[in-house]
Amino acid sequence: MSKKEGSGEASENKYALYQEMGGIINEKDYQKAFDTFKEVKSHDQNLTVQTETIARAAGITLHNTRDSLDSRTALYGVLRQDVNPDPEYHHSQMSDQRLFAEALRMLGDEESLQKLIKSHPHISF
Repeated sequence: MSKKEGSGEASENKYALYQEMGGIINEKDYQKAFDTFKEVKSHDQNLTVQTETIARAAGITLHNTRDSLDSRTALYGVLRQDVNPDPEYHHSQMSDQRLFAEALRMLGDEESLQKLIKSHPHISF
């Protein structure tokens, strides 16, 4: 499945913007996620349902179709499926909402990030 166009590529400037938005994933893992994200050809239906549920609760509209994943869904899936042999302080330990917030930050989607934060005041993003 292809990703929605406009997903962009990781660069030093984009990583700096990600950090300014409150991103906490280190640069190596950030770059690894984007490299994997560019290669996404299929998706896990459960991960798609997770992102759609999180987004709907926050008032965010995703554009997932049978043939194309929204870039936010695809990147969330990459992050959720990433496994670190030393999971301490790794993004795989984050809640689904926090991890979706990291995907939004990585893609520079400030508007959706703010909707997510407002919809979950009890979560420290």
